[in-house]
Amino acid sequence: MSTLYDKLGGQPAIEQIVDELHKRIATDSLLNPIFAGTDMVKQRNHLVAFLSQIFEGPKQYSGRPMDKTHARMNLQQQHFDAIAKLLSESMAVRGESPEDTTAALERVSNFKGAILNK
Repeated sequence: MSTLYDKLGGQPAIEQIVDELHKRIATDSLLNPIFAGTDMVKQRNHLVAFLSQIFEGPKQYSGRPMDKTHARMNLQQQHFDAIAKLLSESMAVRGESPEDTTAALERVSNFKGAILNK
């Protein structure tokens, strides 16, 4: 059985999904302020590596743990939900199946407590 990473199309697909996600974040009034002043190239690379890893691809994420990365950002459920919605939309743009999108969102949701520091 292939991994979610493989089903999505590997590294090129994850990069395309993240690029689409970043375009959507840039125009989202709730999320855009959170990323103000962020090195988006660095953030992109970290997110691609993180998603690749949690989707059972290469173990290349070397960033801080999610709770440390998001500490003092005061992120709330609405922020998490907005990112999840934009991620889902970004995957739809690539033509990913509803099943693979659901699987991806479930894996991201496993980190919700750490991301929201709760």
